Order: sequence, then structure tokens, then C-alpha cells
Amino acid sequence: MKKIEAIIRPERLEQVKKALEEKGIVGMTVIQVLGRGEQKGIKLQYRGGTMDVDLLSKLKLELYVQDEAVDSVMKTICDAARTGKFGDGRIFVSAVEKSGKVRTGEVFT
Repeated sequence: MKKIEAIIRPERLEQVKKALEEKGIVGMTVIQVLGRGEQKGIKLQYRGGTMDVDLLSKLKLELYVQDEAVDSVMKTICDAARTGKFGDGRIFVSAVEKSGKVRTGEVFT
């Protein structure tokens, strides 16, 4: 089993959710986060002056999928979240050693 963490633009969430649902992936956790990458923030016009905003609002999606689904899920997220501009996000994949259901106590390895 793998954990997929995707950092995306907030305005792309609905497109990503819909694309994943079409692939049969419905379970996910969505967390509001602040961050910056290569773009190092943006400059905004505010009351006649400029203001540097170095931490931008993003969403972090966490999904847990079977090993064989990782490439498909990554491609689906990339295709749905891509705008072609700096700040589209990143995807990270890590191994999950064990998981369990709280309600039933069932353990998966």
C-alpha cells in the first residue's frame, strides 16, 4: 500500500475529485496548507503599493492506494490539477507498512 500526498491549487480541487471518482478513488483527506516552491511567492497590488506574499494557499490531498494504482492515480491528479503555470503543485509517494480500521479493528499489511 502507498500514501500519495498531492499539493495542488485550491481552485483545482473539484476537477481532481471528479477525475479520481471516475477512476473509482473516493477516499481522501484534504488539508488547507500554506507553502511556496520555485516561484517563491507573488507580488500583489494593494492600495496603490505592492505587497510580497511568500506563502500561498494550497491544498494537500492524502490518499492511500494499492501499489498497482499509484501510477494511474498520479497521472489522474496531474492531468486534473495542471494549469501549466508555476505553482501547480507536487506529488509525493511513500510506503505504508500497516493500516487498520478503527471501527472494526481490522489490520492490513
